[in-house]
Amino acid sequence: MATLLDVARAAGVSKATASRALQRPELVAEATRLRVQEAADRLGFHPNAAARALTTGRTGLIGLIVPTLSNPFFAPLVMGAQQAAEETESHLLIAVSEYHAQREAALADRLSEQADGLIMVTPVGTDTALRERFRRRPLVLVDRQVGRLPAVVADTAAGLTELLDHLLAQGHRDIAYVSGPADSWADEQRRTALTAQASAAGARVRVLGPLPPTFDAGIEASRALPDDATAVLAYNSYLTLGLLHGLGAAGRRVPEDVSLAAADDLSTLSATTPPVTALDVPLQEAGALAVTRLHELLDGHRRTVTSRLPAAPVLRASTAPPRGRR
Repeated sequence: MATLLDVARAAGVSKATASRALQRPELVAEATRLRVQEAADRLGFHPNAAARALTTGRTGLIGLIVPTLSNPFFAPLVMGAQQAAEETESHLLIAVSEYHAQREAALADRLSEQADGLIMVTPVGTDTALRERFRRRPLVLVDRQVGRLPAVVADTAAGLTELLDHLLAQGHRDIAYVSGPADSWADEQRRTALTAQASAAGARVRVLGPLPPTFDAGIEASRALPDDATAVLAYNSYLTLGLLHGLGAAGRRVPEDVSLAAADDLSTLSATTPPVTALDVPLQEAGALAVTRLHELLDGHRRTVTSRLPAAPVLRASTAPPRGRR
Protein backbone atom coordinates (compact mmCIF):
# COMPACT_ATOMS: atom_id res chain seq x y z
CA MET A 1 0.00 0.00 0.00
CA ALA A 2 1.39 3.38 -1.02
CA THR A 3 2.28 5.89 1.69
CA LEU A 4 2.46 9.67 1.70
CA LEU A 5 6.25 9.39 1.53
CA ASP A 6 5.94 7.30 -1.65
CA VAL A 7 3.76 10.00 -3.19
CA ALA A 8 6.22 12.72 -2.17
CA ARG A 9 9.15 10.88 -3.74
CA ALA A 10 7.22 10.18 -6.95
CA ALA A 11 6.25 13.84 -7.23
CA GLY A 12 9.71 15.13 -6.35
CA VAL A 13 8.58 17.13 -3.31
CA SER A 14 8.94 16.92 0.44
CA LYS A 15 6.50 14.90 2.53
CA ALA A 16 5.18 18.14 4.07
CA THR A 17 4.54 19.64 0.62
CA ALA A 18 2.76 16.47 -0.52
CA SER A 19 0.58 16.61 2.57
CA ARG A 20 -0.33 20.25 1.96
CA ALA A 21 -1.06 19.56 -1.71
CA LEU A 22 -3.54 16.82 -0.79
CA GLN A 23 -5.03 18.31 2.36
CA ARG A 24 -4.74 22.08 1.87
CA PRO A 25 -4.30 22.57 -1.90
CA GLU A 26 -4.84 26.31 -1.63
CA LEU A 27 -1.45 26.57 0.13
CA VAL A 28 0.66 25.23 -2.76
CA ALA A 29 1.27 26.24 -6.37
CA GLU A 30 -1.16 24.77 -8.89
CA ALA A 31 1.60 22.96 -10.78
CA THR A 32 2.79 21.33 -7.56
CA ARG A 33 -0.74 20.32 -6.60
CA LEU A 34 -1.31 18.70 -9.99
CA ARG A 35 2.02 16.84 -9.81
CA VAL A 36 1.29 15.49 -6.34
CA GLN A 37 -2.29 14.55 -7.24
CA GLU A 38 -1.10 12.71 -10.37
CA ALA A 39 1.42 10.76 -8.28
CA ALA A 40 -1.25 9.91 -5.68
CA ASP A 41 -3.66 8.71 -8.37
CA ARG A 42 -0.99 6.63 -10.08
CA LEU A 43 0.07 4.97 -6.81
CA GLY A 44 -3.52 4.50 -5.57
CA PHE A 45 -2.87 6.59 -2.46
CA HIS A 46 -5.84 7.83 -0.39
CA PRO A 47 -5.28 10.19 2.55
CA ASN A 48 -6.11 8.75 5.95
CA ALA A 49 -9.24 10.38 7.34
CA ALA A 50 -7.85 10.62 10.87
CA ALA A 51 -4.65 12.21 9.61
CA ARG A 52 -6.65 14.65 7.53
CA ALA A 53 -8.69 15.64 10.59
CA LEU A 54 -5.49 16.36 12.53
CA THR A 55 -4.12 18.45 9.66
CA THR A 56 -7.23 20.40 8.65
CA GLY A 57 -9.44 20.22 11.72
CA ARG A 58 -12.11 18.55 9.57
CA THR A 59 -13.39 14.99 9.58
CA GLY A 60 -14.80 15.06 6.04
CA LEU A 61 -18.17 14.00 7.47
CA ILE A 62 -21.49 15.77 6.83
CA GLY A 63 -24.53 15.13 9.00
CA LEU A 64 -27.77 14.83 7.01
CA ILE A 65 -31.02 14.67 8.97
CA VAL A 66 -34.17 13.75 7.05
CA PRO A 67 -37.68 13.40 8.52
CA THR A 68 -38.30 9.91 7.10
CA LEU A 69 -36.96 7.32 4.68
CA SER A 70 -40.31 5.56 4.28
CA ASN A 71 -41.41 8.26 1.82
CA PRO A 72 -39.51 7.97 -1.50
CA PHE A 73 -39.88 11.74 -1.92
CA PHE A 74 -36.60 12.16 -0.02
CA ALA A 75 -34.57 9.57 -1.94
CA PRO A 76 -33.54 11.89 -4.82
CA LEU A 77 -32.52 14.55 -2.30
CA VAL A 78 -30.26 12.09 -0.46
CA MET A 79 -28.82 10.93 -3.79
CA GLY A 80 -28.03 14.49 -4.84
CA ALA A 81 -26.33 15.18 -1.51
CA GLN A 82 -24.37 11.93 -1.75
CA GLN A 83 -23.10 12.72 -5.24
CA ALA A 84 -22.05 16.24 -4.24
CA ALA A 85 -20.32 14.88 -1.13
CA GLU A 86 -18.38 12.33 -3.18
CA GLU A 87 -17.17 15.07 -5.51
CA THR A 88 -15.70 16.89 -2.50
CA GLU A 89 -14.34 13.70 -0.89
CA SER A 90 -16.86 14.01 1.93
CA HIS A 91 -19.10 11.36 3.45
CA LEU A 92 -22.69 11.56 4.66
CA LEU A 93 -23.91 10.48 8.07
CA ILE A 94 -27.68 10.05 7.61
CA ALA A 95 -30.16 10.14 10.48
CA VAL A 96 -33.98 10.01 10.51
CA SER A 97 -35.99 12.24 12.85
CA GLU A 98 -39.53 10.91 12.12
CA TYR A 99 -40.87 14.49 12.27
CA HIS A 100 -40.18 14.58 16.04
CA ALA A 101 -38.58 17.78 17.36
CA GLN A 102 -36.88 16.21 20.40
CA ARG A 103 -35.49 13.32 18.38
CA GLU A 104 -34.34 15.76 15.70
CA ALA A 105 -32.46 17.83 18.32
CA ALA A 106 -30.86 14.75 19.91
CA LEU A 107 -29.70 13.46 16.51
CA ALA A 108 -28.27 16.86 15.61
CA ASP A 109 -26.33 16.95 18.89
CA ARG A 110 -24.95 13.47 18.28
CA LEU A 111 -23.96 14.13 14.67
CA SER A 112 -22.34 17.43 15.64
CA GLU A 113 -19.82 15.48 17.71
CA GLN A 114 -18.50 13.83 14.53
CA ALA A 115 -19.51 15.90 11.52
CA ASP A 116 -18.01 19.14 10.23
CA GLY A 117 -21.49 20.53 9.64
CA LEU A 118 -25.17 19.65 9.36
CA ILE A 119 -27.86 19.65 6.70
CA MET A 120 -31.37 19.47 8.16
CA VAL A 121 -34.22 18.63 5.78
CA THR A 122 -37.67 20.05 6.64
CA PRO A 123 -36.70 20.40 10.33
CA VAL A 124 -39.55 20.80 12.82
CA GLY A 125 -37.55 22.48 15.60
CA THR A 126 -38.28 26.06 16.58
CA ASP A 127 -36.65 29.02 14.86
CA THR A 128 -34.83 29.82 18.11
CA ALA A 129 -33.42 26.30 18.39
CA LEU A 130 -32.20 26.32 14.78
CA ARG A 131 -30.56 29.72 15.16
CA GLU A 132 -28.74 28.51 18.27
CA ARG A 133 -27.58 25.37 16.46
CA PHE A 134 -26.23 27.48 13.60
CA ARG A 135 -24.17 29.47 16.10
CA ARG A 136 -22.57 26.25 17.36
CA ARG A 137 -22.03 24.35 14.11
CA PRO A 138 -22.22 25.17 10.37
CA LEU A 139 -25.78 24.42 9.31
CA VAL A 140 -27.80 24.50 6.08
CA LEU A 141 -31.58 24.09 6.07
CA VAL A 142 -33.55 22.42 3.28
CA ASP A 143 -37.22 23.29 2.74
CA ARG A 144 -37.26 25.53 5.80
CA GLN A 145 -36.43 29.21 6.05
CA VAL A 146 -35.37 30.85 9.32
CA GLY A 147 -34.39 34.49 8.95
CA ARG A 148 -31.02 34.73 7.22
CA LEU A 149 -29.80 31.23 7.96
CA PRO A 150 -28.39 29.47 4.85
CA ALA A 151 -31.19 27.49 3.22
CA VAL A 152 -32.17 25.67 0.05
CA VAL A 153 -35.90 25.84 -0.66
CA ALA A 154 -37.91 24.21 -3.43
CA ASP A 155 -40.48 26.90 -4.17
CA THR A 156 -43.54 24.67 -4.07
CA ALA A 157 -45.69 27.55 -2.83
CA ALA A 158 -45.12 29.43 -6.09
CA GLY A 159 -45.56 26.20 -8.05
CA LEU A 160 -48.90 25.53 -6.39
CA THR A 161 -50.14 29.02 -7.20
CA GLU A 162 -49.34 28.21 -10.85
CA LEU A 163 -51.42 25.04 -10.49
CA LEU A 164 -54.17 27.10 -8.91
CA ASP A 165 -54.07 29.51 -11.86
CA HIS A 166 -54.48 26.49 -14.14
CA LEU A 167 -57.55 25.37 -12.20
CA LEU A 168 -59.00 28.89 -12.12
CA ALA A 169 -58.55 29.18 -15.89
CA GLN A 170 -60.50 25.92 -16.27
CA GLY A 171 -63.38 27.46 -14.32
CA HIS A 172 -62.91 26.05 -10.81
CA ARG A 173 -63.96 28.41 -8.04
CA ASP A 174 -64.31 26.12 -5.00
CA ILE A 175 -61.06 24.29 -4.35
CA ALA A 176 -59.85 22.21 -1.40
CA TYR A 177 -56.27 22.02 -0.18
CA VAL A 178 -55.42 18.85 1.76
CA SER A 179 -52.59 20.04 3.99
CA GLY A 180 -49.65 18.24 5.57
CA PRO A 181 -48.11 17.95 9.04
CA ALA A 182 -48.92 20.63 11.61
CA ASP A 183 -45.27 21.67 12.04
CA SER A 184 -44.46 21.87 8.32
CA TRP A 185 -43.01 25.26 7.34
CA ALA A 186 -43.50 24.47 3.65
CA ASP A 187 -47.16 23.62 4.21
CA GLU A 188 -47.74 26.95 5.95
CA GLN A 189 -46.18 28.77 2.99
CA ARG A 190 -48.43 26.88 0.59
CA ARG A 191 -51.62 27.54 2.54
CA THR A 192 -50.87 31.24 2.75
CA ALA A 193 -50.06 31.55 -0.95
CA LEU A 194 -53.08 29.53 -2.11
CA THR A 195 -55.66 31.32 0.01
CA ALA A 196 -54.32 34.74 -0.99
CA GLN A 197 -54.27 33.83 -4.68
CA ALA A 198 -57.79 32.41 -4.61
CA SER A 199 -59.17 35.42 -2.72
CA ALA A 200 -57.65 37.81 -5.25
CA ALA A 201 -59.35 35.85 -8.04
CA GLY A 202 -62.75 35.78 -6.35
CA ALA A 203 -62.47 32.06 -5.63
CA ARG A 204 -62.19 30.02 -2.44
CA VAL A 205 -59.62 27.56 -1.10
CA ARG A 206 -60.76 25.46 1.87
CA VAL A 207 -58.04 23.78 3.93
CA LEU A 208 -58.45 20.22 5.22
CA GLY A 209 -55.96 19.25 7.90
CA PRO A 210 -53.31 19.32 9.18
CA LEU A 211 -52.80 15.67 8.26
CA PRO A 212 -49.93 13.18 8.29
CA PRO A 213 -48.52 12.83 4.75
CA THR A 214 -49.75 9.25 4.30
CA PHE A 215 -51.95 7.16 1.98
CA ASP A 216 -54.41 6.38 4.78
CA ALA A 217 -54.75 10.08 5.65
CA GLY A 218 -55.57 10.74 2.00
CA ILE A 219 -58.41 8.21 2.14
CA GLU A 220 -59.78 9.91 5.27
CA ALA A 221 -59.51 13.31 3.56
CA SER A 222 -61.54 12.03 0.60
CA ARG A 223 -64.40 11.30 3.01
CA ALA A 224 -64.22 14.82 4.47
CA LEU A 225 -64.01 16.54 1.10
CA PRO A 226 -66.91 19.02 0.67
CA ASP A 227 -69.43 17.90 -1.95
CA ASP A 228 -69.27 21.27 -3.71
CA ALA A 229 -65.48 21.30 -4.08
CA THR A 230 -64.68 20.80 -7.76
CA ALA A 231 -60.89 20.48 -7.41
CA VAL A 232 -58.37 19.29 -4.82
CA LEU A 233 -54.70 20.15 -4.29
CA ALA A 234 -52.79 17.83 -1.97
CA TYR A 235 -49.65 18.34 0.15
CA ASN A 236 -47.82 15.32 -1.26
CA SER A 237 -48.10 12.27 -3.51
CA TYR A 238 -49.06 9.84 -0.75
CA LEU A 239 -52.05 11.96 0.27
CA THR A 240 -52.92 12.28 -3.42
CA LEU A 241 -52.87 8.51 -3.98
CA GLY A 242 -55.09 8.06 -0.92
CA LEU A 243 -57.48 10.71 -2.23
CA LEU A 244 -57.61 9.04 -5.65
CA HIS A 245 -58.43 5.70 -4.03
CA GLY A 246 -60.98 7.14 -1.61
CA LEU A 247 -62.75 9.22 -4.24
CA GLY A 248 -63.01 6.19 -6.52
CA ALA A 249 -64.43 4.06 -3.70
CA ALA A 250 -67.06 6.74 -3.05
CA GLY A 251 -68.05 6.86 -6.72
CA ARG A 252 -66.54 10.32 -7.36
CA ARG A 253 -64.66 10.24 -10.65
CA VAL A 254 -61.41 12.09 -11.41
CA PRO A 255 -61.54 14.45 -13.26
CA GLU A 256 -65.21 14.17 -14.29
CA ASP A 257 -66.52 14.97 -10.79
CA VAL A 258 -63.44 16.48 -9.14
CA SER A 259 -60.01 17.51 -10.44
CA LEU A 260 -56.94 16.40 -8.50
CA ALA A 261 -53.33 17.62 -8.31
CA ALA A 262 -50.30 17.05 -6.06
CA ALA A 263 -47.52 19.25 -4.71
CA ASP A 264 -44.83 16.72 -5.67
CA ASP A 265 -44.46 14.16 -8.40
CA LEU A 266 -43.60 10.58 -7.48
CA SER A 267 -43.25 8.37 -10.53
CA THR A 268 -46.42 6.51 -9.55
CA LEU A 269 -48.55 9.59 -10.23
CA SER A 270 -47.85 9.38 -13.95
CA ALA A 271 -48.96 5.73 -13.95
CA THR A 272 -52.30 6.10 -12.17
CA THR A 273 -55.69 6.18 -13.88
CA PRO A 274 -55.95 8.98 -14.74
CA PRO A 275 -52.35 10.26 -14.56
CA VAL A 276 -52.19 12.99 -11.90
CA THR A 277 -51.19 16.61 -12.44
CA ALA A 278 -48.30 17.45 -10.10
CA LEU A 279 -45.30 19.68 -9.37
CA ASP A 280 -41.88 18.63 -10.61
CA VAL A 281 -39.72 19.37 -7.55
CA PRO A 282 -35.91 19.47 -8.19
CA LEU A 283 -35.02 17.33 -5.18
CA GLN A 284 -31.70 15.98 -6.41
CA GLU A 285 -30.54 19.49 -7.23
CA ALA A 286 -31.64 20.66 -3.78
CA GLY A 287 -29.57 17.96 -2.04
CA ALA A 288 -26.48 18.76 -4.09
CA LEU A 289 -26.84 22.50 -3.56
CA ALA A 290 -27.20 22.03 0.20
CA VAL A 291 -23.82 20.25 0.30
CA THR A 292 -22.26 23.05 -1.76
CA ARG A 293 -23.66 25.69 0.60
CA LEU A 294 -22.34 23.79 3.61
CA HIS A 295 -18.84 23.60 2.12
CA GLU A 296 -18.98 27.36 1.54
CA LEU A 297 -19.67 27.82 5.25
CA LEU A 298 -16.84 25.46 6.19
CA ASP A 299 -14.49 27.44 3.93
CA GLY A 300 -15.35 30.65 5.77
CA HIS A 301 -17.85 32.13 3.33
CA ARG A 302 -20.64 33.17 5.69
CA ARG A 303 -23.38 33.27 3.11
CA THR A 304 -26.70 34.08 4.73
CA VAL A 305 -28.91 33.47 1.76
CA THR A 306 -31.86 31.34 0.74
CA SER A 307 -31.44 29.57 -2.60
CA ARG A 308 -34.84 29.03 -4.23
CA LEU A 309 -35.37 26.31 -6.80
CA PRO A 310 -38.47 26.49 -9.02
CA ALA A 311 -41.08 23.72 -8.92
CA ALA A 312 -42.84 23.48 -12.28
CA PRO A 313 -46.36 22.13 -12.89
CA VAL A 314 -46.68 18.97 -14.97
CA LEU A 315 -50.21 18.95 -16.38
CA ARG A 316 -51.89 15.58 -16.83
CA ALA A 317 -55.39 14.14 -17.28
CA SER A 318 -56.51 14.45 -13.63
CA THR A 319 -57.42 18.13 -14.05
CA ALA A 320 -60.24 19.31 -16.30
CA PRO A 321 -62.95 22.00 -16.32
CA PRO A 322 -65.75 21.40 -13.81
CA ARG A 323 -69.04 19.97 -15.02
CA GLY A 324 -71.06 22.67 -16.71
CA ARG A 325 -67.92 24.28 -18.17
CA ARG A 326 -67.01 21.44 -20.52
